[in-house]
Amino acid sequence: MGLGQSSKSPVASDTEEVNFDHFQILRAIGKGSFGKVCIVQKRDTKKMYAMKYMNKMKCVERNEVRNVFKEMQIMQKLEHPFLVNFWYSFQDEEDMFMVVDLLLGGDLRYHLQQNVHFSEKTVKLYVCEIGLALHYLRNKRIIHRDIKPDNILLDEHGHAHLTDFNIAAVVKDDLRATSIAGTKPYMAPELFQPFEGTHPGYSFAVDWWSLGITAYELLRGQRPYVMRSSTLANDILQTFHNVPVSYPSAWSTEIKHFLGKMLQIDVEKRLSSLSELKDLEYLSDVNWDGVLAKQIPPGFIPNKRRLNCDPTFELEEMILESKPLHKKKKRLARKTREHGPNSSPQTDKLQKRLENIQRDFIVFNRQKLRRAKEDEEGNDISTKENYDITQDGQNNNIDPVDYISG
Repeated sequence: MGLGQSSKSPVASDTEEVNFDHFQILRAIGKGSFGKVCIVQKRDTKKMYAMKYMNKMKCVERNEVRNVFKEMQIMQKLEHPFLVNFWYSFQDEEDMFMVVDLLLGGDLRYHLQQNVHFSEKTVKLYVCEIGLALHYLRNKRIIHRDIKPDNILLDEHGHAHLTDFNIAAVVKDDLRATSIAGTKPYMAPELFQPFEGTHPGYSFAVDWWSLGITAYELLRGQRPYVMRSSTLANDILQTFHNVPVSYPSAWSTEIKHFLGKMLQIDVEKRLSSLSELKDLEYLSDVNWDGVLAKQIPPGFIPNKRRLNCDPTFELEEMILESKPLHKKKKRLARKTREHGPNSSPQTDKLQKRLENIQRDFIVFNRQKLRRAKEDEEGNDISTKENYDITQDGQNNNIDPVDYISG
């Protein structure tokens, strides 16, 4: 019951843009409101990736096209050891595709749901790793705005990687963001303040609050504040001011102080930078160069014998999905035969918006950019072995056999 395709499809040449045919679809591993994620293998390099595909029609109907384009624009400028890095983007008649690092350790939400107990040492390392990612993003003037267990993925060794830049904000110079975005239980207090008149807005400190909420939840299995997506902003503000954070008595004084620094309602008092993180006595024993190089072994290592995600994703793709990805090629060919290459049953207005996506879509190929940069710098890498090492991410060297559905 696999999603595999024929291996007879062509591979990409140096001058050809990467497209859907250059990947073998292995299995579905996740989904969102209008996008899904599957494991793929690039046919020429045999490297493994995660491929997110978003239905154009649904994106238009839900007014999400702008966010998709913005996410791609942001991600193509980023590359960091603790981010889920972006490799390729392309489109076809139905979907937009983003190909990123494959991290098979699962997201932290999944592990919380599996009742994993995260030790203080493990959470401490996660905060250091994501803290380094936030420092990198700050230098790029990017506020992530949606840090939560769902958006932190583990690699096969257990290191943390931040993903999902769908609602990230880019701020220029000393300007601040003003639009309200995020997931309520993880949003900082300043995001719930009434935005009236000359409200100063908010900045990078909101991500550190979210990281603090996430760290607390990983340690305790629940968040420090009880709120839902339907909770009114004023009620949330009252909760922040009237309900102090409760710490279990079994927790060390050091971890309580550590979390308290990130969960400061007053932005001016909140820990909100890597330099402040490094200055904490609690982290005085951290080898930061070792953390950045992924030389510090995490306390929790995901199970390598299974895929760390909900297995129903693939069943839904195979049984319930009306347009399954593995049948795309045959479906598009049949549509062309029946209606012609330019015909469409859509309304004129909808068709126009779909044509705009086709025109404005951002094609990206990090491998091609790296090759061009090497040529410019006169790099004389000549052996195939060295080229293979540099052209793909370090997380994409996983044996595909275990992840093909049988």
